[in-house]
Amino acid sequence: QLPIWIGDYVLAGYGTGAVMAVPCGDQRDFDFAKHFDLPIPNIFKDISIENEAYALKDPCIIDQSDFLSGLNYAQACLAAIKALEDCGHGHGTINYRLRDAVFSRQRYWGEPFPVYYKNGMPQMIDPEHLPIVLPEVDAYLPTEDGDPPLGRADQWAWDTEAHCVVAKELIDNKTVFPLELNTMPGWAGSSWYFFRYMDPNNQSEFASAQALDYWGSVDLYIGGSEHATGHLLYSRFWVKFLFDRGFIGVDEPFKKLINQGMILGESAFVYRSADGKQLVSAGRIKDYDAQILQSVHCDVAMVSLTNELDLEQFVAWRPEYNSAEVITEADGTFKVKREVEKMSKSKFNVVNPDDICDQYGADTLRLYEMFLGPLEQSKPWSTAGITGVHGFLKKLWKLYHSGDVESFCVSEQRPSSDALKVLHKTIKKVNADIQEFSFNTSVSTFMIAANELTALKSNQREILEPLAVLIAPFAPHIAEELWALMGHKQSIAAVAYPEHDEKHLVEATKTYPISFNGKTRFTLELAMDLSKEQIEAAVMADERTIAQLQGGTPKKVIVVPGKIVNIVG
Repeated sequence: QLPIWIGDYVLAGYGTGAVMAVPCGDQRDFDFAKHFDLPIPNIFKDISIENEAYALKDPCIIDQSDFLSGLNYAQACLAAIKALEDCGHGHGTINYRLRDAVFSRQRYWGEPFPVYYKNGMPQMIDPEHLPIVLPEVDAYLPTEDGDPPLGRADQWAWDTEAHCVVAKELIDNKTVFPLELNTMPGWAGSSWYFFRYMDPNNQSEFASAQALDYWGSVDLYIGGSEHATGHLLYSRFWVKFLFDRGFIGVDEPFKKLINQGMILGESAFVYRSADGKQLVSAGRIKDYDAQILQSVHCDVAMVSLTNELDLEQFVAWRPEYNSAEVITEADGTFKVKREVEKMSKSKFNVVNPDDICDQYGADTLRLYEMFLGPLEQSKPWSTAGITGVHGFLKKLWKLYHSGDVESFCVSEQRPSSDALKVLHKTIKKVNADIQEFSFNTSVSTFMIAANELTALKSNQREILEPLAVLIAPFAPHIAEELWALMGHKQSIAAVAYPEHDEKHLVEATKTYPISFNGKTRFTLELAMDLSKEQIEAAVMADERTIAQLQGGTPKKVIVVPGKIVNIVG
């Protein structure tokens, strides 16, 4: 015999609408039992339920529950299901807490539904008459009657005889009928458009089986982490649906996911007194009680690279501080305090890329964003650091302009082995970095190469041509310009990417530490292909060895080719 109670908090749509009450483990059941003075048996060991229900599932041990006593929550669930299955009164299953979602939007931009209405009932337009194209409208706003924007279209009715979209004024509900005014949500197309890319000219289906089998899943998805619960979720849902229906042969949309980090802003703060009658420079904050000062966001466009605020601009922007007393630094400047935050208009720390491009060029902006740090990490933007990257591009340009008055000059001579080593070392490292999406270290490698080639005064075509191709994906504009200056008519983008040659990376010499009785006294650079006897002879002939021995004869000379030389006296 089970008592049955009626509770207004029980959802009719949950399960069968009749649920088991557990007042010791559900606060609503607990309150209900207390109100009607019902017994509340405690099934949790060593846990008090005198004042409230114990709503946590773990950690707890089940008690006073027959064969479930002594088990934790997870173990008790499995044991109860097994007992029901063993006696034939039930079986285990998984309940998915899915909810119906409205697959329509009351806006203009979106795929139109291939649906018209006959006597108020939706009718599907046959596939051979698709697609239905969005009509022209005079505004992307709802109509005065509250209909979606498609209600503004003059040409938005379906002729069932001509099988085309016609003017609304022709609607007679006999052969011409009104079309659906809602459009599909954004994820209707964005969730699986990549399959269409596999066979874009196919007029009979979204992609042929042959094309789908050839391309399979998308190899790489790069997107912000905010997509994880949006686009990625919808894409997986859509692809699994298409797979279950037999339209595609893959059940996952993407093979690899990379969430790129966010570019953070460097906010600027002005400090003021609580009454707003004083503005205090950052260096003078220590002279005041921190409790009475308040920070105010300031537009970073008004702040110099040395954190100096343009007070005239600030006061013109915030006129309420027009009469405020300004407490400056000892040198008369007013400094702001910097903090790293999410880049946002509300924080006035947004850096306009167009301004950076105007001042430094698009290649500098691209390289600096890559140089800031690993792709996956969030990185603070600092305009002060961009000058270093800009300086590197100037040095790269000078490699190709070593002539008189910095004119373009590329030699046809054979490059030195050192220059070839620098080039192929750079090619090897950049190719490896690209595979690992480690673009920041690629930029560092380019900087090192530019310094080393400058020191070698290398301007040979055999070095500079592949270097331009190598840096093209990182700094395409300067690379394209240099490529054209070297006499090429074809775009650098169409040239095969360089691959390193190991023969140029083999070390020709070795710097040996020369030790006397285990203590290094000097180093000596020798060819790598020398025999032990030749290495010993070269060391013993060196004037520094003669000075160390002071006319004596060593007892032993230990030579390990490619590693060390130790002279035992």
